[in-house]
Amino acid sequence: MESTLEQKLGHDTTLIEADSIVIRFSGDSGDGMQLTGSQFTDTAAFLGNDLSTFPEYPSEIRAPMGTVAGVSGFQVHFGCKEIFTPGDEYDVVVAMNAAALKVDLPRLKKGGVIIINTAGFDKKNLGLAGFADGVNPLEDGSLDNYIVYKIDVTKHTKDCLASSGLGMKEIERSKNMFVLGVLFWMFDVTMDFTIDFINEKFAKKPEIALANINTLKAGWSYGDHTEIFNTRYKVAPAHLPKGVYRNISGNHATALGLVAAAELSGLPLFLGSYPITPATDILHELSKYKTSNVKTLQAEDEIAGICSAIGASYAGSLAVTTTSGPGMSLKAEAMGLAAILEIPLVIVNVQRGGPSTGLPTKTEQSDLMQAMFGRHGECPLPIVAAASPADCFNTVVEAARIAVEHMTPVICLTDGYIGNGSEPWRFPAAADLKPFKAVFTTENNNPGGAFLPYKRDEKLVRPWVKPGTKGLTHRIGGLEKQDGTGNVSHDPINHEIMTNLRAAKIEKIADYIPLAKPDSGDDNGKIVVLGWGSTSGAIKTAVRELIAEGYDVAHVHLRHMNPFPKNLGELLSAYEHILIPEMNCGQLVQLIRAKYLLPAVGYSKVQGLPFTTSELKNKILEIIK
Repeated sequence: MESTLEQKLGHDTTLIEADSIVIRFSGDSGDGMQLTGSQFTDTAAFLGNDLSTFPEYPSEIRAPMGTVAGVSGFQVHFGCKEIFTPGDEYDVVVAMNAAALKVDLPRLKKGGVIIINTAGFDKKNLGLAGFADGVNPLEDGSLDNYIVYKIDVTKHTKDCLASSGLGMKEIERSKNMFVLGVLFWMFDVTMDFTIDFINEKFAKKPEIALANINTLKAGWSYGDHTEIFNTRYKVAPAHLPKGVYRNISGNHATALGLVAAAELSGLPLFLGSYPITPATDILHELSKYKTSNVKTLQAEDEIAGICSAIGASYAGSLAVTTTSGPGMSLKAEAMGLAAILEIPLVIVNVQRGGPSTGLPTKTEQSDLMQAMFGRHGECPLPIVAAASPADCFNTVVEAARIAVEHMTPVICLTDGYIGNGSEPWRFPAAADLKPFKAVFTTENNNPGGAFLPYKRDEKLVRPWVKPGTKGLTHRIGGLEKQDGTGNVSHDPINHEIMTNLRAAKIEKIADYIPLAKPDSGDDNGKIVVLGWGSTSGAIKTAVRELIAEGYDVAHVHLRHMNPFPKNLGELLSAYEHILIPEMNCGQLVQLIRAKYLLPAVGYSKVQGLPFTTSELKNKILEIIK
């Protein structure tokens, strides 16, 4: 917490005006911590704070209650300054049980605030959390370095709803609203947005809406009337560029980006997908846009999902399929079909921890090599990677542009961290979005002869023809095509020609993408930190802090992973050291070393967690010194 001003409010209560604060909500999966964190975040966004969130779920659907493995957490970093990460350490921890405290205490700042639901610290919960028999952190002095507020949230919720007529199960579910009310009071923010949300969400169940609203207000009143709290906090709005903002997650930004891309291309949108964590929300969100000429198909499996999208592309739609790592493996053969057909297709991979089922709810950047090489035969494809939740919008629009203009499947990489995480997103003006209208061939490109479906233009792009276009009948399928005519060909020389043409077409995309440039720092110097994907926020924060401390550091961040920007090798050669942090075992660093023969140094993290700013700063300083 960065405080700028303290003032007394009376009754021994101090108001701290802070630049930024990190709150962690933790409990069992059934404690509603994701909803609590989301509502606090939405309120902060409505009030004009910049923010970054990090939801963290157990990997099991029915995670063992009361255990460390079953803890579900939601982290929000909000403030009046630019926020790029969810924060390294917590200022406030809300612990609904002993396991939540055990998980989050190591990252709580000394002197930080802990709000504890004492009902979650009985003998049973202490045992499930792995505390030794007879040890209770609320009583043994281990929390003496923190400000601890002990509240029997469960009891107060039951008392509040005793006359509601609801069953005990429904009453228990409302305890997260009591906690949220306390937090709203502590941080001096309005309950109005959450009350509106509750009324809308439970419009058909007014008794549930009333119970949640009453519990929310009871939490506020508890903070206001009890005298256990001696500190309140105030965070001013951030100075963001003028515009209309909303709080958006990466998956929702991806969905909106696809709708925008369809509009910009003049094409109907088709999504063929199969539910998989953490990509499913894209399918859910797009299914709401039927009135915007969007069709969604929840297929029977991953292969059916991509194959339906290939059919839709052939018929003239902007076609998309969404998935995560295991689904990418299953889609690999069909990606090859789309590549040899040379038709547009956007493949969104929201990466997660692997291999196999691995850590389905945790984040990782381990599918870059799969995106580069994970298909049979020589089958290069363009790859783009989003840097933040809001950036998912622009990145998927860019993926669609490349797919349509260059007649190729394109892989768009996001990951669980930015897919589920959120930040303020300023609505783009229509003038800021450049159209890339799809062009369908309607005339024979070979006057006096048969139509040539694989005759190429200056981009090495073949024509896109809607089925049934008069006079432009041509053959389609997965067998190798003859150069120009598109007829099936088993000729070895022709196969080599077509293989090289497909590769050259992808490489030529570099002529139509921006050159690489530093995000922070100079275009030459002591050290450059080269990043891609969701490492952006942590790298940006670390590099800017080091520059402010007088170090010669720069940050270059890649959106286009294949092909790379044309000047990337020249730009990287201007620095003495190249550091590449990745949430994998060193995939981009291998590609950079192989392509440019530069002595780049990798820095890997595969814990299912994003990098912290302090980790990166320490690594950069280690190399500099």
